[in-house]
Amino acid sequence: MQLDQTVYIGKNYFTHYGDGYVVINQTCYNNGLIVSPNHIEVWPVDSFDDLNTGHFTILIPYAPEIVLFGSGRTLRFVHPSLTSELTKLGIGFEMMDTKAACRTFNLLNQTERKVLIALINP
Repeated sequence: MQLDQTVYIGKNYFTHYGDGYVVINQTCYNNGLIVSPNHIEVWPVDSFDDLNTGHFTILIPYAPEIVLFGSGRTLRFVHPSLTSELTKLGIGFEMMDTKAACRTFNLLNQTERKVLIALINP
């Protein structure tokens, strides 16, 4: 599904998504990702069942206000113990399916929020 036809310069925006992929600024990705408004990197998570505390503590140096977690095709809930370090630091954490997380990221990014998205392989 195409999200937006607008061309955004200088920021990362999700422009398409589908089963098994997301497109950011016209580049297609089919692996787990960490995305901020100005940075993209691989998030080394192969599946939801592989998640551990370390996968979430590596998000802290980005200093986000909120982390959006895209759990794949369906909404799955992360155990609170895995995100406790984020909570202690006052970083918001929202769980969504990947498609909803992509749309929410774009909206928060447009309003200049310090948003970070962590996506399991879509």
